Amino acid sequence: MADLKDEKHTDLSAPVDVNQGGISDELPADNADHLQRRLGNRQIQLIAIGGSIGTAVFVSINSGLARGGPGSLLLAYAIYSCFLGLINNCMAEMTVMHPVSGGFIRMAGHWVDDAFGFMAGWNFYLYEGLIIPFEITALNLVLSFWSDNIPVAAICAACTVLYGLINVLAVRAYGEAEFWLSGGKVILIFLVFFFTFVTMVGGNPQHDAYGFRYWNNPGAFAEWEGFLACLWSASFTVVGPEYISMVAAEAKRPRIYIKNAFKTVYWRFAIFFIGSALCIGIVIPYNDPKLVAILSGESSGGGTASASPYVIAMSNMGISVLPHIVNALLCTSIFSAGNTYTYCASRTLYAMALEGRAPRFLRKCTRKGVPIYCFAVTLLFPLLSFLQVGNGSSVVLGWLINLVTAGGVIDYIVMGTTYIFFYKACKAQGIDRRLFPYYGYFQPWSGYLGTAWMVIIVFTYGYSSLSPFDVGSFFSYYTMLILAPITFTGWKLIKRTKIVKSTEADLTWEAPIVDAYEDSFLTPPMGFWREMLQLVGIGLKKKDRRSSVAQY
Repeated sequence: MADLKDEKHTDLSAPVDVNQGGISDELPADNADHLQRRLGNRQIQLIAIGGSIGTAVFVSINSGLARGGPGSLLLAYAIYSCFLGLINNCMAEMTVMHPVSGGFIRMAGHWVDDAFGFMAGWNFYLYEGLIIPFEITALNLVLSFWSDNIPVAAICAACTVLYGLINVLAVRAYGEAEFWLSGGKVILIFLVFFFTFVTMVGGNPQHDAYGFRYWNNPGAFAEWEGFLACLWSASFTVVGPEYISMVAAEAKRPRIYIKNAFKTVYWRFAIFFIGSALCIGIVIPYNDPKLVAILSGESSGGGTASASPYVIAMSNMGISVLPHIVNALLCTSIFSAGNTYTYCASRTLYAMALEGRAPRFLRKCTRKGVPIYCFAVTLLFPLLSFLQVGNGSSVVLGWLINLVTAGGVIDYIVMGTTYIFFYKACKAQGIDRRLFPYYGYFQPWSGYLGTAWMVIIVFTYGYSSLSPFDVGSFFSYYTMLILAPITFTGWKLIKRTKIVKSTEADLTWEAPIVDAYEDSFLTPPMGFWREMLQLVGIGLKKKDRRSSVAQY
């Protein structure tokens, strides 16, 4: 097979029909489908950051601390982040070269097996869809910090409507909303980091320089099984590459902006996830009575909402105003996470429809590139949040966490497996990967190690349901894992699919379309900080425009 770069100049640069994914009848198509590239650099970077920072970082992480202690929590988050970084290395190389609609789920079907893509698509769709009610449930939990009289059903309805309004508009509206909401997440996480440092050196009402006291008393490690609990907590909390992969098809200049987003994943893991594990273990002991009461379901009243370890720590220190600020930012962060999951779920369903793995009518897009029917179907998931009306929020949160965690880890197994097939195909066809826009180092070992680690995690994280064996717990932990081989085998038998041979894998795919799109720009890409300065009106002229047509 010829070098992929030789195919940059093809008849794809000829005029295209705007309804087939182009911007005008004078420019090359954005995509091979109807989605439109409207997400700018600043939006992509903040979505990449905000998409990975959800409720778990601020609230759900408390279960890992309580069961494992601060040392176990920090160690587990560091180890898991390193292995997920290996998967990110795989996804970056594939996605920057092929920023296609549906990201890794279409790659799985394209380079491994159509049945594998079918399984990956429905797993990711259910995973994303079920996290939406999880976030709404968490929002109700956090809001009860101020009052137990806030109507649960009203919050569920309001979130559903707002997700609908934001996502039914053009992708630029979603990108702009996420830019500001994700900015709030960044402010919040640095606020709690600052709170941790100031208070641990004595900047608190008691002037108590407690430092790492809680690492000594009650201790850094609770028990061995506690470390495993921290590891499973990390598998739910630490995420990232899947969201960059999903927005790649609607990103401007993906060869550059998406590449930069993947590169930032590593320091985001270090700062946001490992940093959070460290800070939470500093500000509160793992046996704090309020924390234990919340997790055991024994707490009642407004204190139930103080599920965030930071809010508990502030309350313990007698700090009165800051908990309200943190709680307010928590609300926007949780809402933002649900908004991102709504977006990703609708795009996942659209990608499956493109490949014939979902009904054909779901391919319908509005003139602004929104897969409207996919979006309408996805809005059914937020309705599950109304389960809180009949059950406690903490109970519903537990159900959803157990149910979806395996789905997230399966996504990473899919990514690693797909990369291994992709690597072998490149090698079999004599393609020099060093010529790709992003070259992943330490390959294929990065793919092998990352995949093997995720396989171990997904098969063992529900160990607590096995001894003693509990049918309900077993299925809550392993439903997604049981569903995966069923969907794979079923589709394989129905469609009689075959594993893609390395010598026959289509490694060109939509690369020429993306190359032609990238070549249509007349000026260098706009840097993140330049775009930020332009946003606040620091007299910079907007030069990053495509030939003969304004960007918007």
